[in-house]
Order: sequence, then C-alpha cells, then structure tokens
Amino acid sequence: MTLKPFLVSLLLSLTTLVSQADELTLDKKIAGLVVLGFHGTDINAKSTIASEVKAGLGGVILFDQDPMNKMKRKNIVNTQQLRKLDHDLQAISDEKLFICVDEEGGKVARLKARDGFKTFPSAQDVAKEDVKTAAHYYDAMAHMLAQNGINTNFAPSVDLLFTYNPIIAGKKRSFSSDPKVVSTYASIFVQEHRKNHVVTVIKHFPGHGSSKSDSHKGFTDVTKTWTPKELEPFQNMIESQNVDMIMTAHIFNKNLDAKYPATLSYKVNTELLRKQMHYEGVIITDDLQMAAIYKHYSLTETITLAINSGVDLLLFANQLAEPLQLETVVAVVKKQIEAGKISKKRILDSYARVQKLKERL
Repeated sequence: MTLKPFLVSLLLSLTTLVSQADELTLDKKIAGLVVLGFHGTDINAKSTIASEVKAGLGGVILFDQDPMNKMKRKNIVNTQQLRKLDHDLQAISDEKLFICVDEEGGKVARLKARDGFKTFPSAQDVAKEDVKTAAHYYDAMAHMLAQNGINTNFAPSVDLLFTYNPIIAGKKRSFSSDPKVVSTYASIFVQEHRKNHVVTVIKHFPGHGSSKSDSHKGFTDVTKTWTPKELEPFQNMIESQNVDMIMTAHIFNKNLDAKYPATLSYKVNTELLRKQMHYEGVIITDDLQMAAIYKHYSLTETITLAINSGVDLLLFANQLAEPLQLETVVAVVKKQIEAGKISKKRILDSYARVQKLKERL
C-alpha cells in the first residue's frame, strides 16, 4: 500500500472512531437527563437498573410499596437494606447518581416508622411551630436521608393552601395560604437539607394548590382557580437563592398556555420561569406517567415537548404505568434529534446544568 491511500484509510478510520465516541457521549448525556423508578429491593450484575446506571442514568426514585401489590415492597424494606441498596447503586455509577424519594413528612413519606425510620409532621403541622422547631425537624429528616444513602428529596411543596384541594390540602402538604409563610418554612427545609448535603426540589410549578382534582388521576384544569399569587413562594425562594431544583406541575391553565399543561409548556417553563422569574437552575418534571400526561400524549410527544419546554430532567417513576426502560427514552430523544425536532444544544445545556448541581452532592 502506498503512503497516500494508507493515510486516507487511517483518516477515515479515525473519523469513524470519533463519530462513534461522539455517539456514545450523546447517549450518555441523554441518559443523564433521566430519573427512573424500578422494582427491586436489591440489585446485582444482571439487574436492568444496574445496566441503566452503568449506561449513565441520571437518577433513581425509590418507593416503599409496590403500587400493583400493596403487600409487596418496591424498593424500601428497612434501614440496613436501604443503605446497602443505595451504596450498591452509587458504586456502579461513573458519577454521582441522584437517589431520590418523596419525603415531605406527614402522609407523604416513603420512610416509615414500621420499617424502623423516624417520622415527621406534615408541612401544615410544622408551620404551626416556631422556626427553631421547624429547623430541628428538617435537620433530623435530612440527616436520616443522608445516613441511608438518599441525596435528593422531592420536597418541599410550596403550593399554597386552598382548603378544597384533594391532593395538596387534603394531605396537609402545604405550609400555608400565605406566600410569605410558605417561603419561610420551605426555605428552612432547604437550608437544613443543604447542611446534610441533600438536594431539595420545590414543587409544583407554577402552583398546584388551587386545583380541584388530582393530576395523578387525570386532566387537571386550574384556569378558573389559579392566581399569580401562587408564583410568589417560587419567586421569593429564587431571589433568596433557596432553590436547588424545581419540579413542574401537570396542571393546565389556558391563561398561561392555551395548548399545553405546565410540564410540557415552553411558555411556562422558559418564558415565565426562566426569563421572567430569572431561574437558572435545574427543572425536573413531575412523574410523566401520571394520567394527566400519560393518557393524553404519546411517549414521543411527551419527551419532545418536555425537553423543548425547558425541562432538564425527565422523571418516569414506573409506578403508575407499564415499566419504561432507559434505552427506550434515549432512542426517542436521539430519533427526535436526528429529525430536527429536538436540538442537540438543548441536551448539552441541560446536561451541563445537571452536572453543576451534582457537584454539590
């Protein structure tokens, strides 16, 4: 072989290798923008979730009960088991993995007394106490999470209290109807978790408190009940830098977006939250398998709209629908990038934002 054809062949080979490396990198970056639920109280080399973590999965969300069989555990059994599970998950990840739970206190708690964990009052009950007592509660909560390997808490709820609401007020998840009280106690929650190196997620933007139905169960329209007052706790906490992450709500409000619910809305997540309210941090969806989304949009529509709306992390809890695997999500995103429906820049921007937050874990 003469030198020139050899050099051409070498260049083509190097180009192919670089292209393949870029492809692997893109796959991993897309994977890093996904949080999944899974079934299992332990993992091994053959576990699907283990393979997904190795592939770059951004995080996992843990639950105590299996929703399909209340007598069976999904992920959490007791302290010793949970610590080992979380240790094993982190051990197989190339980088820090978000290990998440919903631990608000009161009725929304995945770590229960029956399993040997401490329990804490609901947000509504905590707000009846002074700020020093609230700090004591939330320091103890965050310490418990950290001790058991959990580094991300999908809490607190900063939704305002409307007494008729079934899913927020009905479960005493709101601190108050007063935005200042909500901001005060939610900020204490965040600060005490930060002391224990646990990331918090304030929710549900732009406010779920005024809804008259539960978005877990179906379409939730707040057009006639929502008011701009519900933005105040979010704005207060953004301005005081007491936000690690914000979770979207699946609520529909035609005054904010006449076509899409908040989770899928560019007008809500980019124009309102990022541009008007000047939020630069990570945005995560609420569970995309909740009926308000799952029953109205295809998987491709859901993923494309959510990413293009300005969301960074896609949450599939695998709690309310058929289990979804990481490779399926990655394939959808890649196909949409190739079709020009999602820009690669959106993926890179979100990945950078998520990685910056993970530096604090």
